[in-house]
Amino acid sequence: MIDLARIRADFPILGETIRGKPLVFLDSAASAQKPRPVIQAMVHAMEHQYANIHRGLHWMSERTTEAYEEARDAVAALINANDRHEIIFTGNSTGAINLLAHSYGRGVMKPGQAVVISEMEHHSNIVPWQMLRDAHGIELRIAPITDAGELDLAAFEALLADGKVGLVAITHMSNVLGSYTPAERICTIAHAYGAKVMFDGSQAIVHRRIDVQALGADFYCFTGHKLYGPTGIGVLWGRRELLDAMPPFMGGGDMISSVSFEASKWAEVPHKFEAGTPAIIEGIGLKAAIDYVQAVGYDAIAAHEAALTDHALARLGNVEGLTILGRAQDRGGVISFTLAGAHPHDVATLLDRQGIAVRAGHHCAEPLMRRLGVDSTARASFGIYTTAGEIDTLADTLGKIREFFT
Repeated sequence: MIDLARIRADFPILGETIRGKPLVFLDSAASAQKPRPVIQAMVHAMEHQYANIHRGLHWMSERTTEAYEEARDAVAALINANDRHEIIFTGNSTGAINLLAHSYGRGVMKPGQAVVISEMEHHSNIVPWQMLRDAHGIELRIAPITDAGELDLAAFEALLADGKVGLVAITHMSNVLGSYTPAERICTIAHAYGAKVMFDGSQAIVHRRIDVQALGADFYCFTGHKLYGPTGIGVLWGRRELLDAMPPFMGGGDMISSVSFEASKWAEVPHKFEAGTPAIIEGIGLKAAIDYVQAVGYDAIAAHEAALTDHALARLGNVEGLTILGRAQDRGGVISFTLAGAHPHDVATLLDRQGIAVRAGHHCAEPLMRRLGVDSTARASFGIYTTAGEIDTLADTLGKIREFFT
């Protein structure tokens, strides 16, 4: 088990008070708080060794290049990539999916092929494929979910049966329902029909160990700011042979091997997809975040968050008028709910007055909201630093809010 008191001491922001109340931060699915080692690593780089990377021969540039490329090694180890060159740095998961939609969708897939997504997707895994559909003649197919909030595997397989699907792009864990998708089974089915698979791991990688080779995935993406790292840095992993076959997404410095006015030649992966000066300090911060999570250990994190989720489902389930959305058997620390007679925005505002931070709205998943028959929900999401006491505070306060509205 994790040493929760020690971990909470590592996050300076948790000592803040909001409106005179101790901060109860239950919005980690939107963006997690940052531990002191991440903050210190970024400050140290800016104060003692900062320079642009990959291009300079002086000491500062060489040291900063080493620190930045260590982040690539850390990511490769984190997800068990076969080759460090398979790790492409992007701005976030949205940037990773757009890169894939442009470079694989337009550069490898052919008009008439299809992409399959699910009803649970975040807008970042919907809109790029709509743009690809409209510009490149790719069909977009939607895999349904069950009323419990789980992927309907029979319906999913039926969408692939004609052999026209070139890519399955699907969440590994819903940011609304907390549902995990059965990744290994998805890959087995998709590969049987000749399709490649990309998982949006923005939520999943925070809560459990990810092994892309064991999953059988072809692409995997995630963002640093949910994994206790900084904003502005994300990752796309892809199998080397697939990345080699894809054209660049953006042109500019650092992604070329040679340039003339007549033509240019591209650098090898990953640099072919990393045009311009990257998020250097953010990459160093991501490496520190990965080191921190690895030191705590995914087994301990998973056990802690499973206990929190069970406790939250029990406590919130006893709040009169509160409805929890989704009943997936395999779920993580994200719980969306409605409270009878109260709009989610009002619920979030009243919780904020007690120092409790939750998310309210459609959570960048409007199609899923419509599937669930609601316009919006409130959402509590847990991190490595969340306590059972904070969940009790949430449940007790929601009970009082329910009384207020009745």
